[in-house]
Amino acid sequence: MRRALQRMGDAARKARRQDRLDEPERVLACAHCGVHVPESEGVRDGSGFYCCEAHRQQGDTGRGG
Repeated sequence: MRRALQRMGDAARKARRQDRLDEPERVLACAHCGVHVPESEGVRDGSGFYCCEAHRQQGDTGRGG
């Protein structure tokens, strides 16, 4: 019984993983340095998208903005 439940859980995890793989993730440019980063890995605030917290704190001054 335990193995059957474990297999069902494994199948559900594989299905969720496959769903994420089927959906492309947006890649955005950092407003500070221009490096392209997956949206889920970057930092966003009201004025833009940044590759890291340090660049968010510095703002878009790095690209002449």
